[in-house]
Amino acid sequence: MATTYDAMPKHHKATHDEKLVITASSLGTVFEWYDFYLYGLLATFISKVFFAGVNETTGFILALGAFAAGFAVRPFGALVFGRVGDLVGRKYTFLVTMGLMGLSTFAVGLLPGYDTIGIASPIILVTLRIVQGLALGGEYGGAATYVAEHAPNNKRGLYTSFIQITATFGLFAALLVVLGVRTGMGEDTFSGWGWRVPFLLSAVLLAVSMWIRMQLNESPVYQKMKDEGTTSKSPIKDSFGKWGNLKFVLIALFGAVAGQAVVWYTGQFYAMFYLEKILKVDGATTNYLIAIALALGTPFFVFFGWLSDKIGRKYLILGGCALASLTYFPAFHTLSNAANPALAAATANAPVVVTANDAECSFQFDPIGKNKFDASSCDIAKAFLAKSGINYTNRAAAPGTVASVAIGGQTLTAPNPAEVTGEDRVAAIAAYQESIKSALADAGYPATADPDRMDKVTVVAILFYLVLLVTMVYGPIAAMLVELFPTNIRYTSMSLPYHLGNGWFGGFLPTTAFAMVAATGDIYYGLWYPVVVAAATVVIGLLFLPETFRRNIDA
Repeated sequence: MATTYDAMPKHHKATHDEKLVITASSLGTVFEWYDFYLYGLLATFISKVFFAGVNETTGFILALGAFAAGFAVRPFGALVFGRVGDLVGRKYTFLVTMGLMGLSTFAVGLLPGYDTIGIASPIILVTLRIVQGLALGGEYGGAATYVAEHAPNNKRGLYTSFIQITATFGLFAALLVVLGVRTGMGEDTFSGWGWRVPFLLSAVLLAVSMWIRMQLNESPVYQKMKDEGTTSKSPIKDSFGKWGNLKFVLIALFGAVAGQAVVWYTGQFYAMFYLEKILKVDGATTNYLIAIALALGTPFFVFFGWLSDKIGRKYLILGGCALASLTYFPAFHTLSNAANPALAAATANAPVVVTANDAECSFQFDPIGKNKFDASSCDIAKAFLAKSGINYTNRAAAPGTVASVAIGGQTLTAPNPAEVTGEDRVAAIAAYQESIKSALADAGYPATADPDRMDKVTVVAILFYLVLLVTMVYGPIAAMLVELFPTNIRYTSMSLPYHLGNGWFGGFLPTTAFAMVAATGDIYYGLWYPVVVAAATVVIGLLFLPETFRRNIDA
């Protein structure tokens, strides 16, 4: 267990070497996040080139599935490279992870499409994506550990907070490169082959980042331990096979990282989905508003990292989780009223009610786009509402009741599949959906958000608040994870809970929340996922998570 420090210069200024450590580690991690997000931004082109053997909808879903694979394997990367980092050293491990990430990204830019090499094309693509996820699983722990072990005890939160900014900067970098290349080449050229250029440009970024990191020395804490022969011979066994350390891995995951992850993904990703898919704000405006909020909020990563050196990590992280669980519902209600006031007014004045027998209703979530939802009148009634993102409530009915949709003063009874079949059913469903669409319009439900009626100041204020919560929980988390574990197994021990939390609890949040909305008809129901996880983190953290900010990790 690390000891506490007694005294430390209050006005310690970062030395040249410390600045180099922070810069090199941060730039390298920005580059890795650039590579990671680049795939998601160009998923449409990737689906057309590498998954051309299936229909367009399925190809896009498979491309997104390959993107998700990068999240799924991150914990395994944490195990593999965490072990290497504790056995061999911090510096050389994150040089390896950077090299793997960069080469995998560059290879995507050169990979022949399905039309050229057939099924081998998507197989190789998914393999490259998995390598990227494994590399990212090893990168974060290495960068955070390396910076923390160079930092003075009383500035560890401040120094590691620069690592926390890198995901946002990586996303910005990917957006800027894609927009720049797309604008410069023109849409036709970019769609044909130009989309490969951002992947190929990663070779330049890789060379620069590798050169900068090669200038670094090994962490002094790790080097001292290695010189003394006290490194762990079996980091995985020592990290997870001994209860004394495993309990802190579990406490870190459930008492800190799980809540941090859902707050992070809600503030930076789910809010974007909610604006575009639920509130019907156009994509360009959504990206513009999110970008403003991110630009305003990003400096607070450093602020909360600095503040955690003064007052502690635990209560900042748990405080952010508590605020999220208490305010997400009113915040998103306010966001709805500001972004699309016409939709909010229609929902309040002319609520949509589906009357049906629940046992006859399917789960209204279809990521593949294959389910027609026409086996029952309930499915037919709900399918169009779920697809359109319309908020509705359910009213129970007796078995065998033909489902109906009430919109304001109109009640529309769905076609009964037992009475119409074949082409007649198809025509009846199409006509029914048009009648719902017309009734929604009559009740004041807008097809899209009106930018002239949007209260952009309030929208940005709410988005900024969501990002502020992100910075509050994420700014201090790296320092806390480093401080929880002993030097000889630190890389392995901190990496796994971080990537389990952010790769699984956070990475799959948008899909899970969307499924919850589609299944219930309540546009706010998906918020229960982050609210419950964040609240559980607060309870577990208060009971079991120790405060770490005064620990001397050099001891």
